[in-house]
Amino acid sequence: MSAASRRAHPAYEPASFAEDDALAVLGLTVAYRVRGRDREVLHDVTFRVRRGEAYGLVGESGCGKSTVALAALAYLARNGRIKAGRIAVAGNDVASLAPDALRSLRARTVSMVYQDPSRALNPSLTIGRQVSEAFEVAGDSRSDAHAHALAMLRRVRIAAPERVMSCYPHQLSGGMQQRVVIAMALASKPALLILDEPTTGLDATVEAEVLDLVAKLREESGTAVLFISHNLAVIGRMCSRVGVLYAGRLVEEGTVEDVFGAPRHPYTVGLLRCLPKAGRSKDSERLDTIAGSLPPLGAAVSGCVFAARCRLADDRCRSETPPPHRFNAEHGPQMARCHYHEQAASLPRAAAEPSLGEAMSGETMRAPHDIPASLALHAAHLSKTFDASGVPMRAVDDVSLDLAAGETLGLVGESGSGKTTLAKLLVGLVAPDRGGTLELDGKPLPAHVARRDDEQVKSLQIVFQNPDSALNRAHSVKRLIGRALSKLGALRGPAHGARLATLAQAVRLPSRYLDARTRQLSGGLKQRVAIARAFAGDPRVVVCDEPTSALDVSVQAAILNLLADLQRERGVSYVFISHDLHVVRYVADRIAVLYVGRLLEIGPARAVFDGPHHPYTEALLSAMPTFGGHTLPSKERIRLTGDPPSATAPPTGCVFHTRCPRKLGAVCEQLDPPFSDAGEGHRIRCHIPVIELRTLQRETQIA
Repeated sequence: MSAASRRAHPAYEPASFAEDDALAVLGLTVAYRVRGRDREVLHDVTFRVRRGEAYGLVGESGCGKSTVALAALAYLARNGRIKAGRIAVAGNDVASLAPDALRSLRARTVSMVYQDPSRALNPSLTIGRQVSEAFEVAGDSRSDAHAHALAMLRRVRIAAPERVMSCYPHQLSGGMQQRVVIAMALASKPALLILDEPTTGLDATVEAEVLDLVAKLREESGTAVLFISHNLAVIGRMCSRVGVLYAGRLVEEGTVEDVFGAPRHPYTVGLLRCLPKAGRSKDSERLDTIAGSLPPLGAAVSGCVFAARCRLADDRCRSETPPPHRFNAEHGPQMARCHYHEQAASLPRAAAEPSLGEAMSGETMRAPHDIPASLALHAAHLSKTFDASGVPMRAVDDVSLDLAAGETLGLVGESGSGKTTLAKLLVGLVAPDRGGTLELDGKPLPAHVARRDDEQVKSLQIVFQNPDSALNRAHSVKRLIGRALSKLGALRGPAHGARLATLAQAVRLPSRYLDARTRQLSGGLKQRVAIARAFAGDPRVVVCDEPTSALDVSVQAAILNLLADLQRERGVSYVFISHDLHVVRYVADRIAVLYVGRLLEIGPARAVFDGPHHPYTEALLSAMPTFGGHTLPSKERIRLTGDPPSATAPPTGCVFHTRCPRKLGAVCEQLDPPFSDAGEGHRIRCHIPVIELRTLQRETQIA
């Protein structure tokens, strides 16, 4: 690379700060003091985020992404310290700032949206007070701050913001809390906005709106963004450059087009191969995985830190630390810390891992020929009405669906659409209103789990969206999984220990965590424990409520492969709830679309995704972040007007007419549309004829 090229790109001047840096991290090494020893979590990390730029930071949980953000704000835990390196925010050397100057920097220059919104909100203050306070710190009067807080809540797509202003954090869902935190972070129009997994709890439409809001803020005020996420499609949409962290080292950096389109480090190649590809399904392609796990915190590693998991590694990799190889890629400078970076694209695919069924030696397995070919689960006319301060709220409204043996039904819709309530109705955690019926394998299923026998309980299991709500924080992982094995699998002695080890291996849970308490685990590790516990018996149906939302793409791929393996071997059926429509398209055989408790569309996955589809489904699909290698195509998004209606007062006629971009008129406002048959079991609940929907949606795609 020429001297001129190096001067043109400030990343090649690691010794000093540049004038156009919103954030400069130079040679950063951070260690935590644990049991009398310094354990390094970041090692010699250098990157820059220029003013007005969006820079993505990706990598698995435990790679050090959040530590970078906390170090930039001087928010490291008490046992954490910067051993080497420098950090500057908007030209201010963070380490040299006096306490008052540091507080001013945090209030006016840099804002951060944390991964867990519940820990960023004060449980004793209303939402209105907390959001208003953010504007007051930025210089507003109390009356102006209240008005601006209300407007900001509307901008981040919070329904009924006046009501939310008077709520406390515990009264909001995780997605609502995240939107509140984003609103607070945007109050000061900061020079640098740090987003740490900001869209984890958001559905596709709200995620798209929030990302649009962040992009607009960048355009209007020149705000720079450090975007930390395991959602590579979101990084591809939002960022111009990206850095890849592994075990505290920056192993690759460059433009998004180059790093995602032509990666030069085996770790980046592995991450990208873990993603479900458009048009592929569990039946056509097994997801690639990255074998093994991250080295323990602070472990001394000779040679390349990724060598133990790399399928290109040789003796040189295990003995010599690779330098940062820098070169000009198609769209700009690129760096990769790999001896064989030119061969990264030829990385062999992972060999298929032993299936869970093979490892269990058939002891409790149901042989494939014993699996009935009939319906596994039948639900008819399920409704659920809750009391909301004396007002009836119908969370699920007359939903009927069937689930065949060995089938996956994807359940999609925005937050508040009734997906989780429907899941709880199916597993008996909530009893439906009168008139609803459930059947398991053709036999009546009691509405409430307390009235189900042991066989029915173990045959219908659930994996919850939030593992903290399902796992006892005081118990060890071994005890949590072991108790489920004893109760659901009826295993004792050596068989119990062997099955426990097999389950842990199947969900990629390292054995060193078996003696840990769940309070010591990351969100992704907790979810793995919850999944292992759900499969401890011999379930016929597993309801998966956002089972991979907290997982890295590498672990997500392993979990999705596991679900597919179990389905092929045992005919287990899934109801799979997710905001990630890419994952739903990969794993689902059929898809059901819910909106404000109503079923608007149901049919084969390919038919629902390819169309024709309900206008609401059309909006959901258009909000999906696209990911396309060298090019990141920008499809025109269908923007929904207004807020989702409250389940306490749903609209008359078609429940979607208040937001529908294809509304016909009075017929939509007055009459509830019937289901129309689009062929092959594909049904759409809309007044617009199927043939007209197909024509309209084809025209939109062409335009």
